Amino acid sequence: MSAIRKLLAITITGTSLLTLPSAAFSQDAATKGSEIAAEWDRRDHGFGDSRQITRMVLENRHGETSIREMRMDTLEVPDPDKGDKTLVVFEEPRDVKGTALLSFSNILEPDDQWLYLPALKRVKRISSKNKSGPFVGSEFAYEDISALELKKYSYTWLRDEACAALDCFVLEQIPQYEDSGYTKQVAWYDKSEYRLQKIDFYDRKNELLKTLTYSDYKKYLDKYWRAHDLFMENHQTGKKTRLTIGEITFRMGFSDSDFNSNSLKRAY
Repeated sequence: MSAIRKLLAITITGTSLLTLPSAAFSQDAATKGSEIAAEWDRRDHGFGDSRQITRMVLENRHGETSIREMRMDTLEVPDPDKGDKTLVVFEEPRDVKGTALLSFSNILEPDDQWLYLPALKRVKRISSKNKSGPFVGSEFAYEDISALELKKYSYTWLRDEACAALDCFVLEQIPQYEDSGYTKQVAWYDKSEYRLQKIDFYDRKNELLKTLTYSDYKKYLDKYWRAHDLFMENHQTGKKTRLTIGEITFRMGFSDSDFNSNSLKRAY
């Protein structure tokens, strides 16, 4: 999904993973992890583009909340060696209205990101050193906002286990790009549809930093699953951020011209 949608070349033959049972996966943990991640990625190919309206609720450790409204546009980039493009524009409240973030997700290079601040009327490029910083005060980092790409991580299968009412694969995912704020992620994918259910993020000291939980999945175009509730909890600060996504519209007809740094000022 977008974004906030979406993590993950490994080449697999056709639809082999759809027809083979779990036991047919290679017993090598790295190979098995890569196969699972590749199937997750394969199932999301071809959506083209999308737009979603999202409510962001920020909660501090005292339980006090603030609400923001934003839209996110996504353009799929078919080239497997390049990542998707996303544009996030805040519409409410007044103090952040018009703030916009443009992200070009790269594979092994740092993502390209630009932030438009309407109060200053200028576009600011986000340094790769700052990608682990909080996005507009939320528990989502700038690197969490970029599209999720298969080749950005190495994968190791850890185990199979129940997750809520589902059976899940559990993978360790190691960022392969520089300046990540995470040493690793531990991710749960359900076995039936290969949907992300949960991700644990570990900081640069290899301590559990935060957990992202996905829920309220809906299926679009008879193929593409999107979570409509994303809940990020910071275990070290007690802060939380919930993203509640409204209806998602696909095939908007976006092009590259809708995703460039010069168009940021016109985004709202």
